[in-house]
Amino acid sequence: MDALEAILTRRSIRHYKSEPIPAELVQKLIEAGLSAPSACDFRPWHLIVVNDRKTLDEIPSFHQHALMLPEAPLAILVCGEPDVSRYWQQDCAAASQNILLAAHALGLGAVWLGLHPREKRTKPMQQLLGIPDHVTPLSLIAIGFPAEEKEPQGRFQAGKVRYNKW
Repeated sequence: MDALEAILTRRSIRHYKSEPIPAELVQKLIEAGLSAPSACDFRPWHLIVVNDRKTLDEIPSFHQHALMLPEAPLAILVCGEPDVSRYWQQDCAAASQNILLAAHALGLGAVWLGLHPREKRTKPMQQLLGIPDHVTPLSLIAIGFPAEEKEPQGRFQAGKVRYNKW
């Protein structure tokens, strides 16, 4: 699958097979995330790979939109250090998107779960995973072999595009 096809056909997948994700695919997801563009090349991100069943099952207790995690064999938490770069949110969002696109290109399903700026999500995540206070969880990406299929949505909206001025 080429990059443009991955972008245009990626969908949020919330149902997964119980099959574990091979280590070589996890490594590719990590490499994709860490290959994202970064303002001033500061790379303020940190990734935490979560494949512990008990941990994945606990997250929905404080994140009401994480109900797919008990089905997911894996999640990747994207965190950033605000003190390293004022653009940490944008950099971590780019890393998150890279992971989502890589997952799709590798035949996996994934969905982005927002954490920051909601303290009722970030603080419990920090406590659960032992994340230091100077590191902020931005997004959690649930990943697995898809147990559902979704057609591409075609999200292009001509009215959202302007040339040269408003």
